[in-house]
Amino acid sequence: MSNSMVAKRYALALFQLSKENNLLAQVEQELRVVKEVLVNSSDLNAVLQSPKVSAAKKKEIIKDSFSQVNPFVLNTLMILIDRHRQDQMVEVVDQFVELSNEEHGIADAKVYSIRPLTQDESDALSASFAAEVGKKSLRIQNIVDPELLGGLKIRIGNRIYDGSLRGKLNRLERKLLG
Repeated sequence: MSNSMVAKRYALALFQLSKENNLLAQVEQELRVVKEVLVNSSDLNAVLQSPKVSAAKKKEIIKDSFSQVNPFVLNTLMILIDRHRQDQMVEVVDQFVELSNEEHGIADAKVYSIRPLTQDESDALSASFAAEVGKKSLRIQNIVDPELLGGLKIRIGNRIYDGSLRGKLNRLERKLLG
């Protein structure tokens, strides 16, 4: 079975538990923190991936690192270690967030701009593009990219809306050369 299918199963189980106990928002927030720690801590990843470190020691490290999280989250991490799937932790978080977004009608969007967007601009983009992708709203992550020269580039899932000056110039160049 592929790793993404495995991660989806764990995420679905955690999602159903969280939903039944009305903890969906809390668990999602805690999982985002867990993912951030896992992605940004190369030492923790090295220990979790090391075959020389016992599962019991890995579980102890995870319990110490994430002692404040909901028991559902902690137990899921423990099960992943027990089943030698610690390399799937970040993917489980991603799958959980995807399920949660689907439940709430939200899509994650990356908006590339030459300057930080104001809250009003983010809200306007969310309102405009949410309907375009069939969602209620967008959770926008603004990424400042001075290479765009002007305009915006928006990535929602696997869709890209390129209204940047750089994109327009590239399209014009291809048209003139083709």
